[in-house]
Amino acid sequence: MIDRLVAKIQETGAPIVIGLDPMLKYIPGYVKEKAYKEYGETLEGAAEAIWQFNKEIVDHTYDLVPAVKPQIAMYEQFGVEGLKVFCRTVDYCRKKGLVVIGDIKRGDIGSTSEAYAVGHLGKVQVGTKSYAGFAEDFATVNPYFGSDGVKPFLDVCREEKKGIFVLVKTSNPSSGEFQDRLVDGRPLYEIVGEKVAEWGSSVMGSSYSYVGAVVGATYPEMGKILRKIMPKTYILVPGYGAQGGKGADLAHFFNEDGLGAIVNSSRGIIAAYQQENYAKFGEGHFGEASRAAVEDMKADIAGALAQALA
Repeated sequence: MIDRLVAKIQETGAPIVIGLDPMLKYIPGYVKEKAYKEYGETLEGAAEAIWQFNKEIVDHTYDLVPAVKPQIAMYEQFGVEGLKVFCRTVDYCRKKGLVVIGDIKRGDIGSTSEAYAVGHLGKVQVGTKSYAGFAEDFATVNPYFGSDGVKPFLDVCREEKKGIFVLVKTSNPSSGEFQDRLVDGRPLYEIVGEKVAEWGSSVMGSSYSYVGAVVGATYPEMGKILRKIMPKTYILVPGYGAQGGKGADLAHFFNEDGLGAIVNSSRGIIAAYQQENYAKFGEGHFGEASRAAVEDMKADIAGALAQALA
């Protein structure tokens, strides 16, 4: 799957992943009103509004980007109805040819970690048949449990040719409370990065590992260090746009071939119509606003990379 992701990035020329993290406040009023009219102001009504919102954004952007990243918490808050829409969104995006990164941030040990890995990336056996549960292509993983928590995911990745992105240096302001702590004189995120490279060496694609890393755009200097520590690791970069990251911060996350990283933007794209730069589209054309935001992000990153790699 890492080879397919790289190929899609090269095909689109856009190292961009759209974070499909819908909240009701991002959804235009007319979309919610239509859903509530059919299903009432219920969890089912909210889920229907989210589905229509996701579908419109995907329909307007699927040809521009290689991947999407639905954050499962945004669906779980609506219970079973929300999870149904999560599954429906994953299926729809895959039919559109998009690589799907399930932002699930799972981390546990033993049979629990194995169940997470099977449920999201593998197949569960039911009698004589097997079924893919959520069927994402990649999943995000919390490494706090160490190798015991990651190994079940590696086993499924090896079997299914799928991938994971391990949290290494996250984009949030308080990440340093733990991730920057010194261990034997070195910040913890460097040690985690070395472990990611080690795990990844056992599950390699053509040029990059099935095991990627999450490193926030808000910490470009740390990204520069981690890029050297993990040369064969694809880096998922959150924090662009709404969290303050911009194209000029991203060059160090990429390798000299212009590959090696994929940058996430969530509300900066899906709620673009609410921003001043795209207000001209109005909520009636929110999908077109999202497309314009993707095109601007693509140009921003391309310009920064061209300057850095020149």
